[in-house]
Amino acid sequence: MASATRDLQVLYFDGQHARPVQGLLRWDPKSLTLHDNQAPHAVLAQWAHGDVQWPERTRHGIPVAHLQGGGSLQALDGALWNAWQAEFVAPDSLVVRLQQSWRGVAASLAAVVVCLFALWHWGLPWGSQALLSVTPMTVDRAAGEIALRAIDEQWMRPSELPAEKQAALRKAFDQLVNESLGAQAPGHELLFRKSKIGPNAFALPGGGVVMTDEMVELVDHDEAVLLGVLAHELGHVHHRHGMRMLIQGSAVGLIAGLVWGDASSLLATVPIVLGQASYSRDAERQADQFAADVLVAAGRPPSVMVRLFERLEDDRKEQQGGDNPWSAVGIAFSSHPADEERIAFFKNADARLTPRR
Repeated sequence: MASATRDLQVLYFDGQHARPVQGLLRWDPKSLTLHDNQAPHAVLAQWAHGDVQWPERTRHGIPVAHLQGGGSLQALDGALWNAWQAEFVAPDSLVVRLQQSWRGVAASLAAVVVCLFALWHWGLPWGSQALLSVTPMTVDRAAGEIALRAIDEQWMRPSELPAEKQAALRKAFDQLVNESLGAQAPGHELLFRKSKIGPNAFALPGGGVVMTDEMVELVDHDEAVLLGVLAHELGHVHHRHGMRMLIQGSAVGLIAGLVWGDASSLLATVPIVLGQASYSRDAERQADQFAADVLVAAGRPPSVMVRLFERLEDDRKEQQGGDNPWSAVGIAFSSHPADEERIAFFKNADARLTPRR
C-alpha cells in the first residue's frame, strides 16, 4: 500500500562515521533531502535523484539505498520503505513483481525448463550445424588424427589381414566410390586394424575409415557386404557426423576456439567425446541413405547389408552375458544394433535398381 506522505523515517550513514543519524527523508521532483527529526525544516543532507541507487523490493531483510560517495540510507520499517519507494521513486519492475509472486516464480521456472529443452533439442543441433559449416576441414583432420591415436592406444593393434587382401578391399572400395560418386566423393583413407574387443568399422573426422580384421572375419570375407559397410561409414564422412558430434559435445570450448583462434581446448576433448558418444538415429539414417545411394548408383543391391545385420545379431547372441566393452565406442558401426527399420530400408532400396540388360 502506498505511503500517504512524502516523508520517510530513515537511518543515514555518511560513509565516514559508524554512528548513523536518524532523519526524515523527503522526496520532491528535483532532489531528495534529509531533514532533522527535531527540526523538520533543518536540512542535514541533499542528493540528486541520480546519486541514489535504490534496492529491489524484498519481503525480508532491511532495505538499504546506496549513495554516491559511499554513504547509505537504511530503512526503519521495510514495509513503509517499499510502499514509499514504489510511489515516489519507481514502481516495481516486472522482474521484481515476478520475484514476489509464487505464481511468477513457478512460471519463470517453467519457462527456463522449456527454454533449456528447446536449446538442447533444437538450438544445439542447429547451432552445431551452423558452426560446422564454418569449421575448416583442417580441424576435422586434426581431430581425426588425435582420435585415431587414442583409439589405437586403447582398443586396436596392427592389422593381421594379409596385405593382398587389404589392397584388394581398397581397390574394390575405390572402384565403388568412383563408379557412384566420381569427383564428388569425399576425401577418405581406408585403414585396417586388429581390434582388441570385437568386429567393427567406423569413420573418423577428416576422412579416416577404419575396418577391423574381426569385421572382415565376421562376414566371412564377403566383399559385397564389406563394401556396403564402408559405404555407410563414408556417409558419416560425407555428412561430417563425427565433427558435428564433437562440436555438440564441446560446444562451449569450440565457440571459444573459433572466437579467439585457439582450437587446442577443443582438440583435447576429441578422444573423450568420440570415444563415449554415439551417433544419433538421424545420423545413422543419413549414413544408411548414403550407402544405399552409392550401392544403387554402382548397380549393386543395398540388401546385401541385411547379411551384415544377421551376422551382427548372431555375434551378439554368442556374446550375450559376456563382457563386451566395444559398446563404449560410440562411433563404431556395431554400436548400433540392427533393427527392423534399417533392415526394411535396405531391402526396399533394391527397388531403385535399374535392371541391366
